Amino acid sequence: MSSSLTDHLHWRYAAKKLNPQRPVPQPLVDRIVEAARLAPTSSGLQPFELISVTNPEVRAKIREIAWNQAQITDGSHLLVFAAWDNYTVERINHMFDLTNAVRGFKNEGWENYRQMLLASYPQRDAEVNYAHAARQAYIAVGVALLAAAEAQVDCTPMEGFDPAKLDDILGLRARGLRSVVILPLGYRQEEGDWLAKLAKVRRPLDQFLTEVK
Repeated sequence: MSSSLTDHLHWRYAAKKLNPQRPVPQPLVDRIVEAARLAPTSSGLQPFELISVTNPEVRAKIREIAWNQAQITDGSHLLVFAAWDNYTVERINHMFDLTNAVRGFKNEGWENYRQMLLASYPQRDAEVNYAHAARQAYIAVGVALLAAAEAQVDCTPMEGFDPAKLDDILGLRARGLRSVVILPLGYRQEEGDWLAKLAKVRRPLDQFLTEVK
């Protein structure tokens, strides 16, 4: 019998030590990336990209600007979620044109919605737009976490890094991107991981859920 989603979520934890001798097979990495690609985003704009870093020297540089967190180099893959630095006319039109091309037709309501976004998003402050794009990236991070758990791949989402320095290392600003979250992928090495045997702690349901009936 296959495990349920809840079982997978109970299994996963933020592994503090990954086994550097056990790389994640590429097909499983591809599955996790595809899940992130399929994540829902506001207006379907998908305003972020993923960078998969396997180069050991690059990951060593990233570790230096990420509080020396060992998972970055001990895992076999490092996924970097990088959001658009701004919403532009070109980016919005590209996604609407792509939608029309894939679906094979134009819809009047959809085209009206395009014009509404074009009249609004590009005029906003770039920092407001980046913050909005970053929130969309976080949705994909959550989906990637679920996909990794389903594949029994360990991963630890991290905000503990210097975004400006990471952007420099990967040349993201030249591509109109800014780093949001990094996600090392690997397999847990319970020996030496202080968190491995500890119970998962979440607030009980009656402290978490409010029902309005």
